[in-house]
Amino acid sequence: MNLERFVEERQPRWEELEQLVARARRRPQRLGPEGVRRLGALYRAGAADLAFGRGRFPGDPAVRRLEDLVGRSRHLVYSAPGGGRSSLIRFFTRGYWRLVAEAPVALVVSIALVFGPAVLTAGWALRDPPAAIGLVPSDFRPVVDEEQPWTELPADQQAAFSSEVLTNNIRVTLLAFAGGITFGLMTALALIYNGVLLGAIGGLMIEAGNGRGFVDLVTGHGVLELTCIVVAGAAGLRFGWSIVEPGRGTRAVAMRRQAVRSVALVLGTAPWLVLAGIVEGYRAELSDAGLGAVIGVGVGLGLLYWGLVLALGRPDDAPTGVRAS
Repeated sequence: MNLERFVEERQPRWEELEQLVARARRRPQRLGPEGVRRLGALYRAGAADLAFGRGRFPGDPAVRRLEDLVGRSRHLVYSAPGGGRSSLIRFFTRGYWRLVAEAPVALVVSIALVFGPAVLTAGWALRDPPAAIGLVPSDFRPVVDEEQPWTELPADQQAAFSSEVLTNNIRVTLLAFAGGITFGLMTALALIYNGVLLGAIGGLMIEAGNGRGFVDLVTGHGVLELTCIVVAGAAGLRFGWSIVEPGRGTRAVAMRRQAVRSVALVLGTAPWLVLAGIVEGYRAELSDAGLGAVIGVGVGLGLLYWGLVLALGRPDDAPTGVRAS
């Protein structure tokens, strides 16, 4: 069976399932007994179609839309009293991680937009520090001063600078997400800007003999913050792409569907930004414990996050949660 025939034959019952989901509005009781039974039958048929479609037509927009429909239907079919709290738990224990893992291309592009410019700018800063320092905002310049290494800055200045870095990263995270509405262009610019800033500071600090200070500065909380920036960037890029390429449905439907996922991604990422802020609050204690402790905490948090993506982001045999298009 080819894709066109598959969609043509199954489309009527998918549309009927879509209508029932819309009528239910998160409460299957609205459908009445007959409607609930019909919802269950259509959900099981849709799940079977999805299993077939994943095997025969992986990655096709029609299959991704079906994933979304089956995921939303499942919440209705298996809903129970007190489902609000259990849904929230399911989101933070499974749904969020699936959202992160289900669009690896957007993640890879987001990573490239941050770290590609960072590497290039760092190399340039090492070769031409006077020119590169012009890219560094005035608030950040004390740490690239050759005359006063990072380790010799007073504790209050170190804390103030680290807080400025945290504030900047939160700002970039939100801008990277919101930039999706500009077809993803503002998202890309925000990611590139952050990469350039990271590379310029890193290159200048290393050139000034403050390489150890750079590791101390960015590793403890920076690994997790950069992870959050990358994920928010992927959310913005995915929303922007839904405007450019809506698939078989209308652009408005594609944007609405992807907006839900992008917002969920950002909300799920927010607690990790808070955790990064908490780590930043103990930055002085970490630095006093030695560079090994700083690296251990920073890298450990990064490994924890991406380990959860790998462990909890895998789809079950039966589709659950919110799926991306």
